[in-house]
Amino acid sequence: HLAQHIKELTDQGHPVVIDAYSPRSRDRMVKVLDERGIGLRFADNWRDAIDGGAAPAAVVLGLSRGFVLDGVAALITEQDILGERVVRRHKVKVQPENLIASVAELSEGDLVVHAEHGIARYAGLKAIDVGGAAHDCLMLTYLGGDKLFIPVENLEVVTRYGAESASVQLDKLGGAAWQARKAKMKARIKDMADRLMRVAAERMLSDAPRFQPPPGAYEEFCARFPFDETEDQLRAITETLEDMAGGRPTDRLVCGDVGFGKTEVALRAAFACALEGHQVAVVVPTTLLCRQHFRTFQARFQGFPVKIAQMSRLVSAKDQREVKAGLAAGQIDIVIGTHALLAKDVAFRDLGLLVIDEEQHFGVAHKEKLKSLKGAVHVLVLSATPIPRTLQMAMTGLREMSLIATPPVDRLAVRTFVLPYDPVVIREAVHRELHRGGQVFYVCPRVADLDTVAAQAAELAPEARIAVAHGRMRPAELEDVFQAFADRAYDILVSTNIIESGLDLPSVNTIIIHRADRFGLSQLYQLRGRVGRSKVRAYAYLTLPVRRKLTPTAEKRLQVMQTLDTLGAGFTLASHDLDIRGAGNLLGEEQSGQIREVGVELYQRMLEEAVAEARGTAGEHAGKADWSPQISLGTEVLIPETFVPELGVRLELYRRISRLTTSEEVEAIAEELADRFGVLPLSVENLLDVVKLKAACRAAGVARVDAGPRGATVQFHNDDFADPAGLVAWIGDQQGRAKLRPDHRMVYSGDWDTPRQKYSAVRHVLRELAAIAAGQRLPAA
Repeated sequence: HLAQHIKELTDQGHPVVIDAYSPRSRDRMVKVLDERGIGLRFADNWRDAIDGGAAPAAVVLGLSRGFVLDGVAALITEQDILGERVVRRHKVKVQPENLIASVAELSEGDLVVHAEHGIARYAGLKAIDVGGAAHDCLMLTYLGGDKLFIPVENLEVVTRYGAESASVQLDKLGGAAWQARKAKMKARIKDMADRLMRVAAERMLSDAPRFQPPPGAYEEFCARFPFDETEDQLRAITETLEDMAGGRPTDRLVCGDVGFGKTEVALRAAFACALEGHQVAVVVPTTLLCRQHFRTFQARFQGFPVKIAQMSRLVSAKDQREVKAGLAAGQIDIVIGTHALLAKDVAFRDLGLLVIDEEQHFGVAHKEKLKSLKGAVHVLVLSATPIPRTLQMAMTGLREMSLIATPPVDRLAVRTFVLPYDPVVIREAVHRELHRGGQVFYVCPRVADLDTVAAQAAELAPEARIAVAHGRMRPAELEDVFQAFADRAYDILVSTNIIESGLDLPSVNTIIIHRADRFGLSQLYQLRGRVGRSKVRAYAYLTLPVRRKLTPTAEKRLQVMQTLDTLGAGFTLASHDLDIRGAGNLLGEEQSGQIREVGVELYQRMLEEAVAEARGTAGEHAGKADWSPQISLGTEVLIPETFVPELGVRLELYRRISRLTTSEEVEAIAEELADRFGVLPLSVENLLDVVKLKAACRAAGVARVDAGPRGATVQFHNDDFADPAGLVAWIGDQQGRAKLRPDHRMVYSGDWDTPRQKYSAVRHVLRELAAIAAGQRLPAA
């Protein structure tokens, strides 16, 4: 039809111009239309398009509707051809700097871990006098009341312990128990990393089919996606397709917030696999999500030679037998199913891709069954809130991960309220939603509560049409209720958490969760994600029993839910879950494990180092986080309250600054601070200078530098230097300015009138020592 329409316009004397939203979509349009026999030429602007010749032109103008200007041109837009499309004009690349919940969230009394001294209690940020100048330090208290002050530039040696526990014993400052415990844990982690690497190596050495989607058909399939891909989403798609084309079995986790477009990644991977003649299995946790995915896949694959089937409780026994026969014979290309797909009598003729959606809902037994399906199969795991073990494996590089953290266009964060049950508040919430033409989810933790809650809802909103849904209903009845609710025959759906996974109903924008203290953290997050999936502001009410004390864990979960009210917080929530529950044994069946001995962050760091060592890719700084150079120049080193008033922001800035390793990074954060807060005070410039010296200290193996107006004292790490002969030769060249004391400390004499001269002299000495340590002999001064 389009080709005929273009021909008619051309015959009428109208030059035809095809307008795309972006250069990428223009390339896609040119390929798709070229396969349909319509050749387009590229134009840079409107003038080029209408003056460049008789052939139809493709240009990027981004208009929504076409028009005909008599005697000038006929414009046909991408939206005219493909239907309505939502455009994101500003794309933001989001890369979380610190995946574990950060030190900024510390409050006084929390447990922390010092890499050298063990578990302590954080007692606040204190400015103490060092060499006659104020210096911000973290104060830690140990067993027996001993105090340790950590300069803010050395904050990287302090990590959060994780979940609070009454049974945790503080360490004795200077005691040997911590080092023994850490050494034992390091040995266990090394053994585990070696075994994990063997498992990963077996997968890397095995062959898997290479899938590359046919270009023209793939462009047409992508054009059916009614949104402009976010940058994160496009990166996840590209990484997944590159994995599948590599000839090795893919094992990728796509972690994206609820409603951020993970399903589109699975759709394009399934397209690449199915059009190469291999089968795709999509495993989902609930019947309702299975039904939704089945309809989505059918709509997207319409017109392609791909047969799609579903297997769940909603499918009759006769149809299930036909699906099983079709899978075994290779007649079905894509199957979407619940746990029914894991039955013993389900066999695939040529399975190429396994997609596991909402992976956190599958138990260990199910995952063992899924492993047996794998072999040389590509595996794609989708989750908004991955379980701690999966997240841990992704963060240590044992499983590839793509993070989708950019929200869709015009998406608004869900307003969250945690409150004791109040009928007045709930009535107002329901009436507000119904008044604006929306619908309401009312979720209960138990089937036994449904009738009571439905009666309460009927009393609060007598005019509302109320439906009830739960997993014990007959499949046909459940299907009818949910379809009727989706068709807006009901206003309120009272249900169990059967609605939790992946359901997409843009008209539902208020959710009330009864007895929210009985749900897990990821459950609450997923339930909240069922609303706010359009451009309308959504509301979530987490109600609690009146006058009943919550357990500490439930209180912490609800506190996290209220705190994480921003878009894209699912990954942060998963790291909180990792923090609260522990990472677990990555090889066994335990979901929470021996992380308590050293705390969540230090455990993470030790595991990363062990994996890098097992891979043979350990960097030159691996393991050096156990010590941090101490630098005292007698200058004021702090971020003043007058410059950054909020304590949490100051702590986070200290954390970031302490982890900088290059001059470029220091200059970048200096620009950021100036941009955010104004002209840098001298004390902040001093802090950044000290951080620059830290990198030189590490390179030179220097543990401590104390500088005054007449010289500096240098103490080497473990009282050892990498090249003693080179050091002695260099000291001999210094014409008496440097000497080595019997306690192995080096003294360098000078006469420095200003702090800037002192800093420059110390930097010069450290650079020369670093050069000697690296084996570079320097000429005499």
